[in-house]
Amino acid sequence: MAQKFTVKSFQEAKDNNRKISMLTAYDYSMAKIVDAAGIDSVLVGDSLGMVFQGNESTLPVTLDEIIYHTKAVVRGVKNALVVADMPFLSYHVSKEEAVRNAGRMIKEGGAEAVKMEGGTLFSETIKAVVDAQIPVMGHIGLTPQSVNAFGGFKVQGKDEQSAKRIWEDAKLLEEAGVFAITLECIPDKLAQLITKSLRIPTIGIGAGKSCDGQVLVINDMLGMFSDFVPRFVKQYAKLNIEITAAVQHYIAEVREGDFPAGEHTFDMDADILEKLY
Repeated sequence: MAQKFTVKSFQEAKDNNRKISMLTAYDYSMAKIVDAAGIDSVLVGDSLGMVFQGNESTLPVTLDEIIYHTKAVVRGVKNALVVADMPFLSYHVSKEEAVRNAGRMIKEGGAEAVKMEGGTLFSETIKAVVDAQIPVMGHIGLTPQSVNAFGGFKVQGKDEQSAKRIWEDAKLLEEAGVFAITLECIPDKLAQLITKSLRIPTIGIGAGKSCDGQVLVINDMLGMFSDFVPRFVKQYAKLNIEITAAVQHYIAEVREGDFPAGEHTFDMDADILEKLY
């Protein structure tokens, strides 16, 4: 029987040179599948704003929406650690509001940890949430909630100044007490330096293979999201093609009268049926 993966399991994995696997999920059915497959951690990401809601960014996602999806995911998970994204403006106004909103994600949503984007600017806020006994995963590099400030979804840390800033952000987040840090869309060599310099594990997404673990958006890695495919994504399936073919097959059988067949219908006692005429 698989053991429950916890925030302590993250650290144990790094200490034992065991890579950590993480995927997003936004509903009960998918969460149940990835958990049964043995995933270490499930992220209820604000990426749902794009792949689930069809928005152009994660910014419109609300706290109540994250809580709603987290509730569904938690029902499907037995062993993986469930981490939920704190959405845009849920922790930006004050430390008190950040703690309150993070608390809602734990109490109402059932998350076991939250993920917060940002480095230097949010390190004190993150520390306040950690001090409230809420485990926090940090997130630096390309932080999607800062897409407008970045001028788009662009690789970060390619020049000396930004690379040093990201490295400093990582150190500050470790000092603030996060149990892990997501490194998104930064050069492989920079991720390697940061990973080696930190005691806590790093989780990469577009940050190379040197990170202590990897995370991908489930819709991307299964080939379900066709709007665009980020360079760092490997598609382990082409479900967009398979689902399309299955739906077309269903349509054809309905129109031809081949579905439903006998095995899909329910019988009725002939004597009862006769009394209805």
